Amino acid sequence: MSDMTQLKSRVMLRPTFQQQWREYDYSQTNEKDIFLKLLHDLCGYIEEPVYRFGRPRLSLSDMLFSSALKVYSGFSLRRFMSDMKFVKEKDYINTVCSYSSISNYMRREDLTPILNHLIGLASQPLTTIEDKFAIDSSGFRTTKFNDYMRKRYEEEREHEWIKLHICCGVKSHIITAVEINMHADTTQFIPLTMQTKENGFVIKEMTADKAYCAGSNYEYISSIGGLPFIPFKSNVTGRSHGRGIIWRKMFRYFQLNRDEFMEHYHARSNVESTFNMIKSKFGDLVRSKDDIAQANELLLKVLCHNIVVLIHESLELGIEPDFIYRR
Repeated sequence: MSDMTQLKSRVMLRPTFQQQWREYDYSQTNEKDIFLKLLHDLCGYIEEPVYRFGRPRLSLSDMLFSSALKVYSGFSLRRFMSDMKFVKEKDYINTVCSYSSISNYMRREDLTPILNHLIGLASQPLTTIEDKFAIDSSGFRTTKFNDYMRKRYEEEREHEWIKLHICCGVKSHIITAVEINMHADTTQFIPLTMQTKENGFVIKEMTADKAYCAGSNYEYISSIGGLPFIPFKSNVTGRSHGRGIIWRKMFRYFQLNRDEFMEHYHARSNVESTFNMIKSKFGDLVRSKDDIAQANELLLKVLCHNIVVLIHESLELGIEPDFIYRR
């Protein structure tokens, strides 16, 4: 068989996937309306604090709804106020607060665990279709500048960055776990996997790049019944040195069946697509100045992403977006 014939046969065997245009068009043209409904449903799971005396504070549910909608819209706080009046007329919130109130709530440290919980809650309707996952991290720039901005007459300016670690499903790009810190990638592998498991997902495969190549990561995935597809670094040898049986097995598989191993590993590209989805739709800039507000704003971007993914997947796959409340 000639080289040209072989090339044509490969092209003919290449799988193609049809777009469900009717569902896609409907989800795109009605995304904001469905987004508001799902966001309102999620915020309904927030427990309001009890105030026994003094002036009652603004509703926590209303403030989270408003903060998420502000991030979804991409507007500044002042220009966002017209949207606040719109959702008040639709009875999604009880009170139209001032733009400064939203900014003040974004700086609250107790919002961070609530947002983490809502992100997991928004992913749970897709537990039936996701069993293969990918982990990676990416940076989001802030409006702050690092130390050598102070030497502005000697050095160029450079933005400070905030680092987002995520675990996502490779089919739908839903984010099942998230961490925000500047720690090394490999140390975040187990916490992200644990969060994914706690959110109700069964993990059959987990892919990650060479930065996550550690014996403890291999052992943890194996202990919960999954397979780790993490390529080995060039200086790794077959000797495990206490790394465990799964390390030796996967290393032999990597050495003897490299093409097959890389076919599984190729699913990791979906986590790059997920970061691209977030940055292209909600921006790669975190506008908040305060450190806590920056983390909360980034978590809101992830929450908005999950709701948008859930909208599209529920229409294309016929899945009812029911949320399972877990404290």
